[in-house]
Order: sequence, then C-alpha cells, then structure tokens
Amino acid sequence: MLIQATLGFAQLHRLELSKAAYDLLSAMMEVQRPGGEVNASQAELRARVGLSKNRTSIAMSQLVERNVVLRPEGRYRSYFIHPYFAGYATVEEMEGALREATEAIKAGALAAPEVPTPPAPQRHLSAVPTRRSA
Repeated sequence: MLIQATLGFAQLHRLELSKAAYDLLSAMMEVQRPGGEVNASQAELRARVGLSKNRTSIAMSQLVERNVVLRPEGRYRSYFIHPYFAGYATVEEMEGALREATEAIKAGALAAPEVPTPPAPQRHLSAVPTRRSA
C-alpha cells in the first residue's frame, strides 16, 4: 500500500473535477507505482471505471489541464500523477518528493495544480435611452 499526501487530497475539491475525472484519477491511483508513474492506456483505465471512450477522454483532458496528471512527451501509455497527489513507498520518500515538487513549482519547472478560473460575470445589457443635450 502506498502513502498519500493528505494535503493534496484535501485540496482536490478546489479543482472542481467532474465525477468522471475523479473516477479516472482513482483508477490511476490504484495502478500507480511509487512516485505516481502510471503505465496504462486510457482504454485500460476506462475499463476499470466503466466510462465511455468519450467521457474518459474528456476526464483525462480535465486532469491534464488542471495539472493533476502530467503527460510526458513522446511516451505512449505513460502518465504521472502530480507529486502533490501521488503515492509513495515511505514517508521519507513522500516528504522529499513534496519538497522537490514545491521547489520545482517555484522555479517554474513544474506546473502547480490549477484551480479553474471562474467565468467573468455576465452583464445584462439593455437598451438605455441616452439624454442628448441641446
């Protein structure tokens, strides 16, 4: 069994993930290696949670857009769960990975999990007569 950082999980709700994204992330956490590496195709993950191909694709896109899941360039069937959410073999390994991730985020080498920005409030526009001065 892997050790999960509770601070990361306590913040997951702020990312406003869909139920499908939570389900997909859960499946990824079941098969991850220590440190968060996941070697599974979307089809394999989809089969674990019973999502359609389209919903799996949308859910994975949401996880990647919010930086919960990282996709290395040019690697098929390979994902990494962000260090803030990944599982680790020991507490020491987790603490070291979290320190390194925090430093990498500060240096701009790693993206932080991203809370979606709320849409700008819609202003109701109506035709308002203007006063003309003579």
